[in-house]
Order: sequence, then structure tokens, then C-alpha cells
Amino acid sequence: MRLDKYLKVARLIKRRSVAKDIADQGRIDINGKTAKSSSDVKSGDELTIRFGNKTTTIEIERIVETTKKDEAEHMYRIVSETYAQDFSNDSK
Repeated sequence: MRLDKYLKVARLIKRRSVAKDIADQGRIDINGKTAKSSSDVKSGDELTIRFGNKTTTIEIERIVETTKKDEAEHMYRIVSETYAQDFSNDSK
């Protein structure tokens, strides 16, 4: 399955056009290599997605053509999630 379609079906990114733009900007890696929106993904691949100030690494567990919202979270497993700036320790 194409990377941009997987990101939309898995509901990691809301719109396929946004997923395509992010991938084509070089902000998504598949198994450590920069990916294009047309790159193929398969079960077992590890994706690193840099979106806004958040970097998320996921492992693809399964590929399906369509899914319901509550079943989409079973398509992947979150390996790590980091933020460019931590706002939790702000003092007022």
C-alpha cells in the first residue's frame, strides 16, 4: 500500500493530501530511509513521522484497504513519541 494512503486509512494523518505533502517534504522515514508518498509500506515497517513539533515512531502491524475509526488503532503500534519543546515544566 502507498505510504500516503496508509497514513490516511490508519488515521495517523487526517487527509491523504496532507500525508502526501508531508512525505514529499522528506518528513517521513520508513525503516530509517526518507520516503516519498508513493513508497510502499508493509507489515513490520517502522515509520518515523515529523509533524509539527512532534516526532512519532510507529510499527505497522497490519495493512487493510479500509477500516472503521475504532479499528484503525489496531493497524499500528506506537514505538515512541517525542516533542521538540516540552511545555509541561512551564512556571507561571
